[in-house]
Amino acid sequence: MSFFCLLWIPLFYFFRRSISAKKNSMAGWALLLGCAAVFVLYLTGPVIAPSGFGLSCWLSGFTNLVSLPVLVPIVVCVLLIAFRLFPADADIGGFTFLWLVPAAFYLSVNRSVLYSPLMLVLVPLLWTAQTLGISFFIDCIIKYRRWYIIIPSIPAAASLPLIASSAWWAFYSQQTLAGCLFLFVSIIPALVPLIVGWVTENKDFTADLTNLTNF
Repeated sequence: MSFFCLLWIPLFYFFRRSISAKKNSMAGWALLLGCAAVFVLYLTGPVIAPSGFGLSCWLSGFTNLVSLPVLVPIVVCVLLIAFRLFPADADIGGFTFLWLVPAAFYLSVNRSVLYSPLMLVLVPLLWTAQTLGISFFIDCIIKYRRWYIIIPSIPAAASLPLIASSAWWAFYSQQTLAGCLFLFVSIIPALVPLIVGWVTENKDFTADLTNLTNF
């Protein structure tokens, strides 16, 4: 499980890159800033200490493990694009994945003594779902700039960290059914950019399939 936590994020980054039209991940800056964030986390420790299985536990999961580590690089990348320090075509999702590589290494080392799938498997999966989903909604807002795209995209992007943290909290509280439900809902938006990216990068295959079905 430690190897899964260590390798999942970088391997998924390369997988996504192979089917994504956006390639500019600002890799150097992402890795550098990700290492700096891990160093700060190492010095400061958890933002909120969990207590029991209630709200403080959910907030601890949100800030320390599940959602804040994903939201920080996304916000940083968006701000750097807005201030034109990054190019307009910078890949927000790719930047976030590379930022999370040092965090995955830190998690695999720091939490490996617990040997818990909750930490070493579920957390990287929730990072992936949030990164794909939130960056997809942001890209839709930036690309289309239509009210009927913006209005549903903003609450959808804002709800993903809450749903992902609720999935972690439900599994942590041994509410398996609720955890599976929250996990399923958080994964759905992540599938859309993967499917769209695969179809876009395989136009010849889809054209041949269309011709075959028409025949």
